Amino acid sequence: MSVRILTFVFASVLAGVVAAGAQTSPAKPAPAKVPAAAAKPGQTSPGAGPVVVVETEKGTFEFETYPNEAPKTVAHILGLINKRFYNGQRVHRVVPGFVIQMGDPATRDMTKQAMWGSGGSGTSIGVAEISKTRTHVRGAVAMAHAGDAAKADSQFYVTLAEVHRLDPDYTVFGKIISGMDVVMKIAQTDRIVRVTVRGAK
Repeated sequence: MSVRILTFVFASVLAGVVAAGAQTSPAKPAPAKVPAAAAKPGQTSPGAGPVVVVETEKGTFEFETYPNEAPKTVAHILGLINKRFYNGQRVHRVVPGFVIQMGDPATRDMTKQAMWGSGGSGTSIGVAEISKTRTHVRGAVAMAHAGDAAKADSQFYVTLAEVHRLDPDYTVFGKIISGMDVVMKIAQTDRIVRVTVRGAK
């Protein structure tokens, strides 16, 4: 896969951010400790919104959303889910101990693998909803972008460990509440069977 490199300087950390075409992913961190505490599977936290259910060939995981902190981001993602945008896509990036990433419609075509990571829905969110309340804990769900959080579109990632140095630059709009064991097993090119909103008709 072809990539281009963007470099960001955080307050005390110099980290490269690997960009694939129009969208990118946060830079790979140094090994981070995994927090011991975790929410009970399936239970949402105070202030959480709709729960997204992601069915993959490795199993199912769920994440709660945070419309109070990231209303436009959550509305944008839920809108794509309602259009079945993510169904049949594949996970295009896996960095063990860091993130898994999905959301590029080109991943439905194995012959376009060299382009994976560059696509989206064609409509950006238009605002950066970065919050000090919702941070990059293990299992955080956040929007990928190519340098401007307001231009994030459809690609999102799940953190496999705490990565708080990403907090100032990426919008966290959700967190895994069940199936983290499934997330940990997912490999690059694994297929996303369908993505739905819990309880939606």
